[in-house]
Amino acid sequence: MFTVETSMRLDAFLAKNASFVSRVKATDAVRAGLVTVNGRIARKGALVLEIGDIVVVSDSGIPLTETLLTPVDLHLPVLFEDAACIVINKPAGISVHPAAGIPRAAPTILHGAAFLLQERGLPFSQSAVLAHRLDKDTTGCLLLAKNADAHALLQKQFADRTIDKRYLALVAGVPSPPAAMIDAPIGRHSGDRKKMAVLHAVQNRREAQTTYRTLHVSTDHDAALLECELHTGRTHQLRVHLKSIGYPILGDSTYFSHTSEDVSNKYAMHALMLHAMSLQFASPADGKKQKIQCPPPDLFCAALNVLNITFATPIV
Repeated sequence: MFTVETSMRLDAFLAKNASFVSRVKATDAVRAGLVTVNGRIARKGALVLEIGDIVVVSDSGIPLTETLLTPVDLHLPVLFEDAACIVINKPAGISVHPAAGIPRAAPTILHGAAFLLQERGLPFSQSAVLAHRLDKDTTGCLLLAKNADAHALLQKQFADRTIDKRYLALVAGVPSPPAAMIDAPIGRHSGDRKKMAVLHAVQNRREAQTTYRTLHVSTDHDAALLECELHTGRTHQLRVHLKSIGYPILGDSTYFSHTSEDVSNKYAMHALMLHAMSLQFASPADGKKQKIQCPPPDLFCAALNVLNITFATPIV
């Protein structure tokens, strides 16, 4: 089993990682049903893999069977729904999809999405549900597609950067300047393959842009509430970008500094203080622009109270 770390074609990935002597041989294996991507049998070597995808190759030469998810009722709150898509309020602590390192029995958002579609009498395809992703401990707006056509149209909007994604982040310190764009490419960390980092080398990096704006500062001036807009959608982008400019997100156990660790401990913030506050997109159902907002969860609001920060105005 392989976890994709750089977006590329399936045949190229197999030739590089699965000991196939060429992309032609890799394509032959795909056509023989020897490869699955995220539990689904791959049909084309030209399939473009995304970071985080799970690729399985048959070692025995026997065709694989698809791994079907069992629907699980995760009681996911629905923020918006029409004929083409659903926006849910993702809770913290649940991974969006199965991946290496996640216990096989652990339910994911995909399991919950399967239940939502089953409940509505709709077919479920795990490769055509998630329009985008959120980190395991990030909360808030997550967009799901009800069918493959809607999925393709939503993915195009993300690729064309016409979807507006806004987040709330509590960070250590008070950013200077108070508002700016972070334009720094991101790639896999050279020393820890589970982490991402800002990279200056040309190879194995992807452009990434984040705009932040300081909304409020804590009473002790050791933390701040930021509104962040993602212009790209790289893995761990907000966490990596804010850490790179010296203002890590509080409660982040992966991308932290000594200062953010001290501030997190001072206020007993041991959960990631990052919330997907809003989404704006054109629904594939009718082309109409939708603005979906999601209030921060109780844990985030409690952190705001501790910092004596008042926030009640919607971003969008």
